[in-house]
Amino acid sequence: MTDVDPGELERRRLAALVAADSALLDDLHSDDFILVNPGGGEWDKAFYLGGIADGSIDYRRFEPVTPLQVMADAGVAVVKYRSAIEIAVGGGPYESLNAWHLDCYRRDEHAHQWRCVWSQATRSND
Repeated sequence: MTDVDPGELERRRLAALVAADSALLDDLHSDDFILVNPGGGEWDKAFYLGGIADGSIDYRRFEPVTPLQVMADAGVAVVKYRSAIEIAVGGGPYESLNAWHLDCYRRDEHAHQWRCVWSQATRSND
């Protein structure tokens, strides 16, 4: 994934979350990744990707419904968009929601690729 645009990586990340592709998800997230979920909770990489792998966090749908806007500099990129999500957490029922996202990517100079470091999802009322 060398020199892939962060917007394209975000699309791949969303598809990998739905497919529960653990290897790709591990590659796309930095070791110090943090997600602030729509409920206001903070999940680190181990908890989030572990939940995806064991099915306790199960995305049936996670896709952008607006164009992805990307602001990038030499080593940092921010991706902003709105999504439609269908998710079940902890064995509960699937829930549909719309959310706004700000995802921050940092360029890993050793691997020559971008990795998601911070992700914030905020529930949208529309």
